[in-house]
Amino acid sequence: MPTIKLTLEYEGTHYAGWQRQLNQPTVQEAVETAITHVTQQTISVVAAGRTDAGVHAQGQVVSFRIDRDMTAYQWMMALNAHLPPDISVCTVDFPLPDFHARYKAKGKLYQYRILNRSPRPALGRHLIWHVYKPLDAAAMNQAAQHLIGSHDFSSFETQPTENEDPICHLQRLTVLREGHELRIDAYADRFLKQMVRSIVGTLVEVGHGKRTAESVAGILAARDRRIAGKTAPPQGLSLIRVDY
Repeated sequence: MPTIKLTLEYEGTHYAGWQRQLNQPTVQEAVETAITHVTQQTISVVAAGRTDAGVHAQGQVVSFRIDRDMTAYQWMMALNAHLPPDISVCTVDFPLPDFHARYKAKGKLYQYRILNRSPRPALGRHLIWHVYKPLDAAAMNQAAQHLIGSHDFSSFETQPTENEDPICHLQRLTVLREGHELRIDAYADRFLKQMVRSIVGTLVEVGHGKRTAESVAGILAARDRRIAGKTAPPQGLSLIRVDY
């Protein structure tokens, strides 16, 4: 049976995350409902990343299997006709039958955006974290380099599961300032639950001078979530790209 690969973008503001939940709107439910409208079949889809409530995506990848004679363009147009305005299918591909959006992924790029100025934003406020106190982006970037590599990231995981492997290979973590905006890019083979947001919250404390850049290495080594900073709010985070 053929496999369909969708690349989605969505604003997660009004959703309780990607994964289906009882009596709460989710992105997965919206996508599966659209597929049902198009095909008259009940299909379960798999996503590369299970984004949390309020988290966005520019390059979420979804896969499912179905025997349907439609072109990529027809799939895209038909699904978008049945999806809400804050979810869009950007591309449709027909990979090899064994393709799996989650298990075949080799790396994911997340980006966290911070607006660092005194006035609160009126535009795009659901897509960025407003931090009004000045941040030292250079110190934050210096601290970030202590996290590069393959490590146990338990200090930056919320709600760990008993059998989950805490080892992740974080290949890139950068903090760049462009005017009033800070952009934190994180690329790894995999991420633990709310790992990026926990890292961002810790780096912001470095940016405010509450921690030294060097202290981040000790936080990582402690493997204790209580030692790290607060979890940054979800609205600044987006899943940018998934590599296969």
